[in-house]
Amino acid sequence: MSSQLHITNGDSFTQKLKTLKLKGEIITWREMLCEGKTETNVGSESFWKTLFDFLHKNYKVSKSWFVEKTLKEYRSLCNHKQQDQIILWFEYDLFCQINMLAVLSWLKKHRRYAEIYLVCTGDEDETNRLYRLNDLSDEQLLNSYENKIKLSQNDIEYADYVWQLYCSDNPIRLENLIDFDNYQFDYLSDAIKVHLRRFPTIKNGLNELENRVLEFSLQQKPKSKKELLSSLTQNQGFYGFGDTQYERVISNLRPLFSSFNPVRLTRKGKEILEGQTNYYSQIRDNEDYLGGALKYNFLYNTESGRILKL
Repeated sequence: MSSQLHITNGDSFTQKLKTLKLKGEIITWREMLCEGKTETNVGSESFWKTLFDFLHKNYKVSKSWFVEKTLKEYRSLCNHKQQDQIILWFEYDLFCQINMLAVLSWLKKHRRYAEIYLVCTGDEDETNRLYRLNDLSDEQLLNSYENKIKLSQNDIEYADYVWQLYCSDNPIRLENLIDFDNYQFDYLSDAIKVHLRRFPTIKNGLNELENRVLEFSLQQKPKSKKELLSSLTQNQGFYGFGDTQYERVISNLRPLFSSFNPVRLTRKGKEILEGQTNYYSQIRDNEDYLGGALKYNFLYNTESGRILKL
């Protein structure tokens, strides 16, 4: 009998997975690697230090919380050495896909002889809706488990390669990837495209997400910041961000709002949104990273869909 280990994308799904009574133990991968600087060597001392420094500075995460929630769980993963089948449970969005790449990079190095399987939700039916793991019924989840994809060595090597590119200092190398269709990652291509649109646009110095925050504020006229956050999280496509991440985006754009109750843009905010003026010099942060690349060392051309190095 083969023994199994499940690696999930977060705490809420871990709780749901426990109720399905599948064999094997469960590890929760609760990292946030789609923001801030990342290091290629997943699990190394510098990898964890870089992640903690970002979370502490930007999200006020304490060292005790980080040790308890992240490092202890990682040590538990390291101690699970005997399982010959490892099942990854992830979702379609950027947040999950980047975490998935990191996990696969780690498994490539540390669990070379295990069989790796992937359950990845997203396009589950004829509708245009994209489903999260927690959106599925127990029956649907069990069906997804039965139809899990066994990843080949080539798939795992490719995931590790994309992770290395994500952690490199030049996102143009990611842009030039064209062979996603040769591997069993249905949502990775879309996630990478979304990632590249996080670099500031030539049009006004704001990226796609920052422009969307201003657009929602102007067009939907939310009565409060809470209403704005709700609208953003419900209509975010492939990002997969939570309230705290959107709070950070809004905080960086604070000078462009005259009020949050109700939500109103300043005159300058409207001019920036219309492309009449550029906000690049005011919002630029020389310590802001996306993966291994400095965010403000590159510009995204919305017309050509290409990245330019400054």
